Amino acid sequence: MRISDLLQIDGIAIGVKVADKAEAIDRLVSLHRTCGNLIDSDKFKKEILKREEIDLTTVGMEIAVPHAKCSAVKVPSLAAITVPDGVDLGSPDGKPCKLIFMIAATEDGDEYLNVLSRLMQLLLDAEFVSRLKQAKSASEFLKIINSKEAEKFPEDFVNEKKSKTKYRVLAVTACPTGIAHTYMAAAALKKAAKRLGVSIKVETNGAGGVKDALTAEEISQCDGIIVAVDKSVDVSRFDGKPVCFARVIDGINKPEELITSITSNLMPSFYCDQVSPSSASPPSETFRRRIYKHLMNGVSHMLPFVVAGGIFIALAYLIDLIAGYAGLSGFGTVNEVAKWFKTIGNFAFSLMLPVLAGFIAESIADRPGLLVG
Repeated sequence: MRISDLLQIDGIAIGVKVADKAEAIDRLVSLHRTCGNLIDSDKFKKEILKREEIDLTTVGMEIAVPHAKCSAVKVPSLAAITVPDGVDLGSPDGKPCKLIFMIAATEDGDEYLNVLSRLMQLLLDAEFVSRLKQAKSASEFLKIINSKEAEKFPEDFVNEKKSKTKYRVLAVTACPTGIAHTYMAAAALKKAAKRLGVSIKVETNGAGGVKDALTAEEISQCDGIIVAVDKSVDVSRFDGKPVCFARVIDGINKPEELITSITSNLMPSFYCDQVSPSSASPPSETFRRRIYKHLMNGVSHMLPFVVAGGIFIALAYLIDLIAGYAGLSGFGTVNEVAKWFKTIGNFAFSLMLPVLAGFIAESIADRPGLLVG
């Protein structure tokens, strides 16, 4: 979360004159209220004052950052004032504060800690602080912060730029187990696209879930989509766009060929009313290959139950072993805690076959097949 996302023009006051600490806090709370950041400004002010009683929020260099986290805050936000003549806020170095930020944080998160950390990193730069104090307008003040934040945290601005990029080619990769081939194909496609000078974004449907999901805007703007998969994925979102269906191994071994098929306009438009929306298999796929794909879809969903069941049962035996029940009848269920772990492990194992069958059927017939399986 960037500072510039939390600080509005209306939340900045330049060249303020305040007589004391109470007046400075009132002015900052008023800025928050003007921006619509608060549900109850009186309650928020009480929390600010309570925080000040616990520990002063002055940080030296003529800077103070009062802050509070409470239910009176509608959205995480910042307000700021510059006080050319300074105001006494009890700073340890005895200097009056000329630059004051006030952080308002919602009760259900720790955003204020991240904001406070980021703000303090920026305020360590004396030249940056001096420029803020000398700002002639709220817009100039915000511009100085934007510029410094882009310099200090460039990754935030790079990611923002990437999110607005128009990709010429999109791709989806997935293998039955969702581990090696999924990511190997994605890496190969990205590398080939770089060689060809083509912008590409690859969505991976791996064991850890969907990563870099394709957005509707990206799909509408691209030239076409490569679907290099060995399991069923949702392709209905590509309706009306040129789609190149391939096996995941082709994404690894023939990435340039797949990309060229899109950039050269060799692929016809795909319409999901012609093919089952869940079918993402190349037309030439063999019967043996389809059997393998359906079987592995079941196995990949079954594995978590196998692993979890095994861990719980192992814990049950370990607990009984530590308790000194090794060799006794019912080993693994003698201790009540061990018995609980063993029971949960057995349940996990008993679910393996239903899950295997269900997801094999789901791979064959999409969601209607899940219940039947």
